Amino acid sequence: MAQRLPSTRKALFQARAITWLWRSLARWPLSTLWRIATLLGPLVYRFSKRERQVTEINLKVVKPNASDGERKALAKKSLQHSAATMLELGYAWMGTPEKVAASILSVHGRDKLDSARAEGRGVIVLAPHFGNWEVLNFWLSSHFPFTAMYEPPKIIGLEPVIRHGRERMGASLVPTNARGVAALLKALKRSEAIGILPDQEPNWGSGVFAPFYGHNAYTATLLPKLVARTQARVVTGVALRVPGKGFEIHFLDADERVYSNDDAESATGVNASVETSIALDPVQYQWEYKRYRKVIEQQQGLPDADNFRLY
Repeated sequence: MAQRLPSTRKALFQARAITWLWRSLARWPLSTLWRIATLLGPLVYRFSKRERQVTEINLKVVKPNASDGERKALAKKSLQHSAATMLELGYAWMGTPEKVAASILSVHGRDKLDSARAEGRGVIVLAPHFGNWEVLNFWLSSHFPFTAMYEPPKIIGLEPVIRHGRERMGASLVPTNARGVAALLKALKRSEAIGILPDQEPNWGSGVFAPFYGHNAYTATLLPKLVARTQARVVTGVALRVPGKGFEIHFLDADERVYSNDDAESATGVNASVETSIALDPVQYQWEYKRYRKVIEQQQGLPDADNFRLY
């Protein structure tokens, strides 16, 4: 029996293998990556029990009136897009800037960012897990001074690779702590743009429960604090995938409730803004994320609660 590699050696091997894969995929055209995703999607649905079940549970909550067949079809397409996003990471981080820029077919709503900066205001971009958010980062950091929070990956050997990929067009990554929040405030006061992940559950004490598709989800309260101190404008930004061809960047006005000083009201506006972006193409949202995890931890009511035991 082969001897197991020590954890540090194993992690180093994993980091090198993943980096090699990313560099290889970065050279392939998007049309090829999408064809691979169409093959991987059904395999993920069939063999990855966790992703399939969590996706279907979330879809049962947000689309209660859809038939089982409709939700199943949506789940399969969603996992196909998630596979495409994973395949496109190397493309976004390591593809030549000219190649990635050429894949951005159009930009809608740029005037929302330009006008805010012309008024001397910073811009907070809510970037949900939709389409390819790494391409969105590429575009934003190519056109504006841009700052975003960053948490190192579990495989430490990938940290410099991911950091370089996200910063290569000029983005500034800051830690997910008080020092990082201070950096975000400084960037906004300089009338720059910052990015926030609006659909990632924060730690206990850093959020409130607010409705997401009619059911409570634990939502971060960082946004109203940033707005109150900087008068920044808030927009939602996504990179919508045009399968096999490229991406369309969309900047949408955030729900007006995000500007409220009340944490719960602002969080409700954040979730409504995410819902609006998802409506562009629901299959491109990452439904396998456990968005209602903390609701389950608090044992708050959800329809068919027994189905949520996987959370």
